[in-house]
Amino acid sequence: MDLPPTLLYPLTTFIGLCLGSFLNVVIARLPVMLMRGWRAEAREALELPEEHNEPFNLLTPRSMCPACEAPIAWHDNIPVIGWLKRHGRCANCNARISPQYPLVELAGGALALAVVALFGATWQGLFVLGACLALLAMAVVDLRTQLLPDSLTLPLLWAGLLYQLLFQPLMLPSAVIGAMAGYLVLWGFYWAFKLITGKEGMGYGDFKLLAALGAWMGWQTLPLLLILSAGVGAVLGILIQLAVPRLRGAPMPFGPYLALAGWITLLAGEPLMGHYLALVGF
Repeated sequence: MDLPPTLLYPLTTFIGLCLGSFLNVVIARLPVMLMRGWRAEAREALELPEEHNEPFNLLTPRSMCPACEAPIAWHDNIPVIGWLKRHGRCANCNARISPQYPLVELAGGALALAVVALFGATWQGLFVLGACLALLAMAVVDLRTQLLPDSLTLPLLWAGLLYQLLFQPLMLPSAVIGAMAGYLVLWGFYWAFKLITGKEGMGYGDFKLLAALGAWMGWQTLPLLLILSAGVGAVLGILIQLAVPRLRGAPMPFGPYLALAGWITLLAGEPLMGHYLALVGF
């Protein structure tokens, strides 16, 4: 039996907050796991002794303070509330805990609520929520490390093709073309920029992320995705560099802007595409 909105929406928001809390673990630990893997491969290639490190993955060790490494109590891990009741400080050493944690949790709750409001509590909605949360994780990882790991971008691409196969099979050819074209468009921009300036304007992870978005939404949305991501990126990039002079000339990750464009298009794609096509005269 369907849940009434008065129960469905609060429950959905709570689940989204909890998923956002798990995303914080992914955001913090996945880059470290990748670095450890790369170090191990390099040591093996150089025939150096293997490093013996404590197990480190998404489950082990338990959550701890980044400063003093004291374990965090379960009640301090309650999404948003745990951070607020400690005033953003560690209970053991009083070190500052980044506001990234409650912000990602709130974003997870907001995305879950938006998806259920638009798609209902359906399997299709579950797929879309997974895509939105994956984009959230990638945006913050890229913002922190300027990395877009294959372990996030490639599953998102394959999930997009599976989504089309299950729910919109007539869109599958468009999705396959979208994945190929999304990769090739940014690959072309990358090499054109490099040949003209001698510098690298973006990373290969950006190519794969746009390919994944093309798989989810089809090749027809690629111009809109590029306009949204480039436009928002240009405006925010200028504002950030004006507000923080030390960041002027520093490389800016493109992944967060692609993720933002992906959210907008996933959640408001049909009316947005209608306005876009009317604007360009189709």
